[in-house]
Amino acid sequence: MKEASRWKRAGGWVDLRGRREGGLAFLLMRLTGIGLVIYLFIHLYVLRLLAQGPEAWDAFIAMAKSPLFLALDGLLILGILYHALNGVRVTLLGLGIGVPHQARLFWGVMTLTLLMTAVAVYAIFAITG
Repeated sequence: MKEASRWKRAGGWVDLRGRREGGLAFLLMRLTGIGLVIYLFIHLYVLRLLAQGPEAWDAFIAMAKSPLFLALDGLLILGILYHALNGVRVTLLGLGIGVPHQARLFWGVMTLTLLMTAVAVYAIFAITG
């Protein structure tokens, strides 16, 4: 019984039912933070290829130019932008600026994140395509 309640509490962390903008912002901030930490370790692993010589690096660069990797770059940009812009929103709210408008600030962050990501993804595919 104890194990079931532990999983129920953990599942509540990602349960969006009944949450407002603040809960969604919190969930997305945590998920992007976890994703960025995972990316950091992947990035450090990839940098290890530099020590293996130019052939290994050139092979990785060829693979990184594939559409799948370019799409993953877009996902990375989405996570970075959301995490950074929402961090600014949280900082403003912590300073007492815009507290009555926190829901509108959240939707502004979401809109700006999606627009900036769309521009970045377009640029990524235009440059490599």
